[in-house]
Amino acid sequence: MSARQRDFTLYTYFRSSAAFRVRIALNLKGVKPRQEFVHLLRHEQASANYRALNPQQAVPTLVHDGRALGQSLAIIEYLDEIAPQPPLLPADPFGRARVRQMALAIACEIHPLCNLRVREYLRDALKLSEAEQGEWQKHWIGLGLQAVEEMAGAGRFCFGDKPTLADVCLIPQLFNARRAELELSAYPRLLRIEQAAYELAAFRDAVPKNQPDATPHP
Repeated sequence: MSARQRDFTLYTYFRSSAAFRVRIALNLKGVKPRQEFVHLLRHEQASANYRALNPQQAVPTLVHDGRALGQSLAIIEYLDEIAPQPPLLPADPFGRARVRQMALAIACEIHPLCNLRVREYLRDALKLSEAEQGEWQKHWIGLGLQAVEEMAGAGRFCFGDKPTLADVCLIPQLFNARRAELELSAYPRLLRIEQAAYELAAFRDAVPKNQPDATPHP
């Protein structure tokens, strides 16, 4: 049985950029999972049933053949191993490391500082105003995107002319940057890559507004 025919369930939330990454990867691989929706603003991730699947109380979680796996980059690399076409990492060691460098710069340096749990802590524990929270997000997103702008290559995508793990991380982060009202004109290379990505249905179909659980308000 091929990877595309096996049993996949994705626990997801439409606005989660980590879930957005995994949706892109699944689309690129042609894997069509069942979806279970976890509304983060209603704190459904803290339920006992969901904690049993993912002790971090975060999305996404991918269940494959009855086994649960969290953390978007771990999920995507798992998919790349069990469904290797099209590959999301280059064949050569340096290329793989370079793509991971860009992906980790986004997933480990930008995203964690601006995710829901951090924003709630800034609001509830540190009593930052909405404007102050917004400045926090703009600062860290902008700093991180500038680094990725300098790392990205001259091809259509972050590394060459085909999408890789780096692009799968970049596109959701640019979506979040717009939600934070960050001016993106300082990142022309990233905007060019984004345009190329959205020419592909795998990226377009993964955007939050196209998800079954999407709502116009939080």
